Amino acid sequence: MRNEKIIQEDIQKITASIRTFSRSLSGKTIIVTGGLGFIGKYITSTFIFLNDHVLKKPCKLIIIDNHITSLKNNAALFSNKKNITYLEHDVARPVKLHGTIDYIIHAAGIASPFYYQKYPLETVDVAVNGTRNMLDLAKTKQVKSILFFSSSEIYGDPEPNAIPTKETYFGNVSSIGPRSCYDESKRLGEALCMIYYNYFKTPVKIVRPFNIFGPGMVPKDFRVIPRFIYSVLRDEPIPVHGDGKQTRTFCYISDAVAGFLLVLLTGRNGEVYNVGSNQKEISINRLAKIFNTVFDNKLKVKNIPYPKNYPQGEPRRRCPDVSKIKKELGYRPRVGLEKGLIRTFAWCKNNWGKQV
Repeated sequence: MRNEKIIQEDIQKITASIRTFSRSLSGKTIIVTGGLGFIGKYITSTFIFLNDHVLKKPCKLIIIDNHITSLKNNAALFSNKKNITYLEHDVARPVKLHGTIDYIIHAAGIASPFYYQKYPLETVDVAVNGTRNMLDLAKTKQVKSILFFSSSEIYGDPEPNAIPTKETYFGNVSSIGPRSCYDESKRLGEALCMIYYNYFKTPVKIVRPFNIFGPGMVPKDFRVIPRFIYSVLRDEPIPVHGDGKQTRTFCYISDAVAGFLLVLLTGRNGEVYNVGSNQKEISINRLAKIFNTVFDNKLKVKNIPYPKNYPQGEPRRRCPDVSKIKKELGYRPRVGLEKGLIRTFAWCKNNWGKQV
């Protein structure tokens, strides 16, 4: 993989953020579902770096992925690594594993709106049946910690007085809307987690990621930042859906993964943590202008209707309150939006190749 230096720098920053707590992983066995996806690859690469440079006794990784949205050739990245077992498997079906399991990171899911509209039943299956299977495994193996990846989408379109959005906000979500396969299945996944925590004392933690971006995203992910970069590399106008007034915050991948692992290793059982940027929300129009600033004002911006293959009902605002994870776990996002965009663009330019 070209331009690996950028990702290695990110991995080192993640490791520095969790170094104090990472020693508890020494000699342990860890499952990462969705381990070949955008976020899963970073998590897996972090554990490999810890094995090579930090841990006295290497941890063992079991990566599970069915490649419904991840690239199958990603498996080759870890094929020659020691202490890694790769299973091509759909976690919506039970998996039998022998031996001790110490940690489970359930990151498998279909997060891009384009793909969860294309695969609505599979989206529900991985968030509900897949989560139930991982919770059953955690219960049987008596793991030290299991981390469930929920989503900021469970908040729906928050009321104005719920911005920035705290973990205590119950959400404003349609159970029958075009995004419900993702939103509602993640909400049910959270409910399952709390059932296992309350009834079986399963040591589960829940994270709600907010708009994570960075190197490793695929060109046809169709979320806003890779979509903008895709257009830049093709020398096309930047496409802004609708009026462009919808707002977001964007969190660079190294900050996000540091947050996820802090929750896994030090978060309280039965608790939910927002993981995202603490910068102010910006409109998509403003994001397009930032792209222009980064790329010397050479780009055209074009407001276009939402495509038919993109689910309607997009939240108008999405901005996390990250005070809980900052106060309890010492989480500190460090990479600003512009710096993150520059790093992401450099990686995409050198790795997307013929896919653009």
